[in-house]
Amino acid sequence: MKLKEFESDTIIEPFRIRSVEPVRFTTMEERAQLLKEAGFNPFLLKADDVLIDLLTDSGTGAMSSKQWSGMIASDESYAGSSSFYKLESAVRDITGFKHLIPTHQGRAAENIFFTTIAREGDVIPSNTHFDTTRAHIEHAGAEARDLVIAEGHQPESRHPFKGNMDLAKLEKTIHDTGVDNIPVIMITVTNNSGGGQPVSMDNIRSVSEMARKYDIPFFIDACRFAENAWFIKTREEGFSGEKPLDIARKMFSYADGCTMSAKKDGMANIGGFLALNSDELASECRNLEILTEGFPTYGGMAGYDMEAVAQGLYEALDSDYLRYRIRSIAYLGDKLSDAGIPIVQPTGGHAVYLDARKILPHIPPTQYPAWSFNNALYLLGGVRGVEIGTVMFGRQPDGSEKPAAMELVRLAFPRRVYTQSHVDYLAEVIISVFRQREQLGGYKIVSGPTVLRHFSARLEPLDP
Repeated sequence: MKLKEFESDTIIEPFRIRSVEPVRFTTMEERAQLLKEAGFNPFLLKADDVLIDLLTDSGTGAMSSKQWSGMIASDESYAGSSSFYKLESAVRDITGFKHLIPTHQGRAAENIFFTTIAREGDVIPSNTHFDTTRAHIEHAGAEARDLVIAEGHQPESRHPFKGNMDLAKLEKTIHDTGVDNIPVIMITVTNNSGGGQPVSMDNIRSVSEMARKYDIPFFIDACRFAENAWFIKTREEGFSGEKPLDIARKMFSYADGCTMSAKKDGMANIGGFLALNSDELASECRNLEILTEGFPTYGGMAGYDMEAVAQGLYEALDSDYLRYRIRSIAYLGDKLSDAGIPIVQPTGGHAVYLDARKILPHIPPTQYPAWSFNNALYLLGGVRGVEIGTVMFGRQPDGSEKPAAMELVRLAFPRRVYTQSHVDYLAEVIISVFRQREQLGGYKIVSGPTVLRHFSARLEPLDP
C-alpha cells in the first residue's frame, strides 16, 4: 500500500492509564454545607468532597511505571544509600551543581537556605516570590522584593516571557540597598504568582551577568524548570531545535544554585532539594539540614522518594510529555477566552489563571473577589482552585492590609491525572459561574494566622 503519512492536529496523552481512582459526586446542597463547615476556605475541604481538584499541581500528579519500579528497588539505608547517589547523579547531570542537599519538599529547602543566608534588613530581589518563599524570607527579617517586568502585572498582555525580571529595577535595587545587604538574587521559573509565566534565557543570562558584576550569588527557584525550558524552546529565537534537557542545563549554567520542590517538575508526590556550588555555604546548610531534616544522604526523603524524583526529573523534560502538558492548559484557556472570560494571557505551563478583578469589578480587593469566584466554582461544580490575590498576599509584615497586584484564581493541573472530558466539564462550570457573576459577593476574614493565612483562615460571605 502506498499511503501518505498521517498528520494529526490532535495532541493525545503520551501515556496509557492502568490504574484509576474513583471520584465522589455531591449535590450543590451538600457542597454549600461542606463549604460552610470549612469556614468558606477550600483548603479546609476534605479531598473526598472535591470532584476536580485544581488546588495545586504540587505532589498531586500520577507517577509512571518506571518511577514505581524504582521505588520498589530503593535503598532505605540511613547513610550512603544508593538511592541518594542516583538522585545526586540526576541533579548534577541536569543542573551541573556540585552539592545536593535533599529535603522533604521545596519549602524545607527554602527554610534551610534563607535561615542560613538572610539577616534582618536584607533585601532579596526576584521576579516574583511565591507565598512560602516570601514567608521564609520575612521570617528571617529580610524583605522579599518583587521586580517582575511591567507586563507581568498586565493579565491581558501577550508578552511571551512575562516572568522576566526588570533589569533596570534590579540594578536600582542593588544601588539603593547596597551589595552587602543583598545575600542572593532569585528568579522563579516559571513565575507562579504572576500567572505561571516563563522567563527567557536572555533574561536569565542578563540577571546572571548583573549578579556577577556585583559579586552577588544568583539562585533559581526551579520548581517548574522543565515547563520553562519548553517555553524557551517554543517561544525564544534560537532554541527551537534544542532538546528541553539541553535548554535546562543552559538555564542552570548561569546560576550558583537552586531550590527545588520536586513535587512539581520532579513528578513525585513528595521531595525537594537545595543544590549549589559553594563548598562553604553547602557545609553551613548541611549543618542545619541535619538539625531540621535528617542525615545529608536522605534529608527529609525516604529512599523510594529519591528514586521517584531521580526518574521524574528526566520524565518532566520529555518533549512528548511537555507538548501534551502545555497544550492541555492552552486548550482550557482557549475555551474560556472564546466565552469572553478574562484570563492571564498567554496561558502558562501548569495552570490557567482567571482574572477575578475584571470578572468581579463590583467586589473590591479587600473583599477578596478571587476568593469569591473560587468558592463559587466549588459550590456550582465541585471544582477546587486557589486564590492568588489579596487573601494570599495582602497582609503586610507590619500587619496592615494592601491589595495584591492582581486578583487571580489559579486552576493548577496535576500532572498526568485528568482527561479531556474533565477539562470540558471544568470549562462548563467556569462559564456557568461567569454568567452568574453579578450574583457573587465578597468575603471577610473572621479568624486566621498572621503568616500564610490563606492556608487556614476562616471567612464569612458578605451580602452580594
